[in-house]
Amino acid sequence: MVPWLERNQIACYLAAILAGLLIDTPVLQGLVTPVLGLLLFVTFLSVPLTRVRIDARFLTALALLNAVIVPVVAGLLALPLRDDTVIHAAVLLVLLAPCIDYVIAFTGLAGGARAQLLAATPLLLIGQFLLLPPLLRLFVGSQEALPAGPFLKAFLLLILLPLGAAFLLQRLTLRHRWARRIDAAGNAAMVPLMMSTLFVVLAGHAGGVLEQWQRLLLPAGIYLLFALVMIVAGLTVSSLLRLPAPQQVAATFSGVTRNSLVVLPFALAMGGPLAPVVVVTQTMVELVIMVVMVGSMPRIIRRMAG
Repeated sequence: MVPWLERNQIACYLAAILAGLLIDTPVLQGLVTPVLGLLLFVTFLSVPLTRVRIDARFLTALALLNAVIVPVVAGLLALPLRDDTVIHAAVLLVLLAPCIDYVIAFTGLAGGARAQLLAATPLLLIGQFLLLPPLLRLFVGSQEALPAGPFLKAFLLLILLPLGAAFLLQRLTLRHRWARRIDAAGNAAMVPLMMSTLFVVLAGHAGGVLEQWQRLLLPAGIYLLFALVMIVAGLTVSSLLRLPAPQQVAATFSGVTRNSLVVLPFALAMGGPLAPVVVVTQTMVELVIMVVMVGSMPRIIRRMAG
């Protein structure tokens, strides 16, 4: 069963996305963090954590993409939304924050340098924590700084806890058979866990998206255009820096994917039902794009190299 799932993982992910869109189950919203945390634990478990090092050129590519190019692209693309303050702020909130969670899993599936991206996640989280307040003030005019609480909670539950558990288990596999069994089970569970994450995220919020679909058409179009622009930007920057192919894939994924699940608490704090739905719409658009990128990115990199 596991080999079949691995061979057909793209179709499985698309099926999970479709099922999530068709099944409106708001009660699943409470499962998003546990399921995502478990997915990240399994992802971290498959990475040799004791040997992870950050390449300076790779880190430069991430910084250029997420701290320089993304704010310019997001600010320009969001200009048509200026008359709708809530949607404008929500779109910028999600586009300005680089992903630190399931991007690692998708990068690995596409053959990218997920260990390098994993090592950079604390820096990406700290960077967005420092940059989001001034960037939102610049684009939206808000004088309120974003509270640290949601980011710290996300860092603890989605990064520190799964990462620490995976590191400890990797050390134990050297001496204990039960730890090796958990490690093997984790590798076998990767595809089902990714499917579960996609389904839970979408099924928990699909109803709100469908109810507001007319007001979400323009943000959805902006999300799609943002992804396309950042794919080109990611490939260009990583090529100019002469990164190896796996790092080019990882840098491009980092530029495209956004931190929608972590910034969702900020959208909820904006008041009213629309802002969170705008953020989740980005997740829906992005997940489809990432599934396509998993299948196409390695071929694109090979053609560029040729």
